[in-house]
Amino acid sequence: MIGLDTNILVRYLAQDDPVQSARATRIVERRLTENQPGFISLVAMVETVWVLDRAYGLPALEIARAIERILQADTLLVQNEQEVFTAMIALKTETGSFSDGLIAALGRWAGCSSTLTFDKKATRLKGFELA
Repeated sequence: MIGLDTNILVRYLAQDDPVQSARATRIVERRLTENQPGFISLVAMVETVWVLDRAYGLPALEIARAIERILQADTLLVQNEQEVFTAMIALKTETGSFSDGLIAALGRWAGCSSTLTFDKKATRLKGFELA
């Protein structure tokens, strides 16, 4: 297994730099295999979403599609894949942000009865409770 940093994912998804995007594409599409997948940590996934949103200004639906492509790739292994999927659905359906969706999903994964928050918007997601 080979770990992938945020910048590899962003360059692969954005295809905005002729040199680095080409290298990222070679890594993801040629170097990684089902037997030697690329590992994407939760931190790299959250950073990728943040960069696509803040630096590239992509709409939530387009970011959700990018996450979906990552989750469907046989050569990529995403940490807590089911929780990332749940967070992607929150983003896709516009019921919450990716980060809030992931926080709620990871809380459930860890056995939390709820996650306390001061964020009223976050309480639209299952698992959050207003403090």
